[in-house]
Amino acid sequence: MPTEVRAADVRSSRDACPFCPGHELETPPEVARTGAGGAGEPGWRVRVFPNLYPFVGGPEAETGATGDHEVVALSPDHDRGFGALTHDEAAEVLTVLRDRARAHLEAGHDHVQVLVNHGRAAGASIAHPHAQVVALDFVPPAVSVASERFAAAGTDLVLADLADAMKREQGVVVGDEVAAWCPTGSASPFEVRIAALGAGPRFDEAPDAHVLGVAVVLRDVLAATASALGDPPYNVMVHTADPAASGHYHWWVEVTPRTSVVAGFEMGSGVLVNTVTPTDAANQLRLSL
Repeated sequence: MPTEVRAADVRSSRDACPFCPGHELETPPEVARTGAGGAGEPGWRVRVFPNLYPFVGGPEAETGATGDHEVVALSPDHDRGFGALTHDEAAEVLTVLRDRARAHLEAGHDHVQVLVNHGRAAGASIAHPHAQVVALDFVPPAVSVASERFAAAGTDLVLADLADAMKREQGVVVGDEVAAWCPTGSASPFEVRIAALGAGPRFDEAPDAHVLGVAVVLRDVLAATASALGDPPYNVMVHTADPAASGHYHWWVEVTPRTSVVAGFEMGSGVLVNTVTPTDAANQLRLSL
């Protein structure tokens, strides 16, 4: 059976948390915020600052490792992840993430990866809910491959994936403007994709209406995941085209709960084993909405 892991495993004390209000001087100087207060002071709602331990950027970065790496504290509350945010808070967080992605691309970086690691098993080293914005001076191979697939298909692969999921009763939230579904080719249990149906290729160019719609559905999916699975660790990734891409690319958000581990067979063969069908996963998540 898969090994069960929970996000609570990475909890830490508010008193020792550098991301909590009152500890602003324990992080590098902030670059953006929403809410009251001056730079380095409490009063913020969302706060952006450089990662103290970046894996790209910095004065000694060599070719292939240049760029920028930022942390985005989602809320002053140490114990409220994205799934516990209000409608307006979720929209504000995703808007800040879009705007930071746009700022880095306008500064000349080639690609920006937006992500959330929630829980130690998902890669989070600090419990306070936060996102990361990683600006790269190259286009990652996975992004290039995805762009090539969209261009070769000559159609919108995100909408095609949604249509297939709907035929198989794998929809989780399906509205006129935004949908969430468990893809047929899910690589792990309870994987969910979320997209604005009329979205273009780039997250940084998304209009406010799309950002709002996706943010609220993402919040609902994460809340349902916590309810159905007992607050597991998870990763959230924004998939977006690089500025040079062409074709029918459609930006979307992927949620991957970490309910099991990749073991020897998967590592040795490169074949991933998913023990929960997408239909069963979607049913469980719908019941928890």
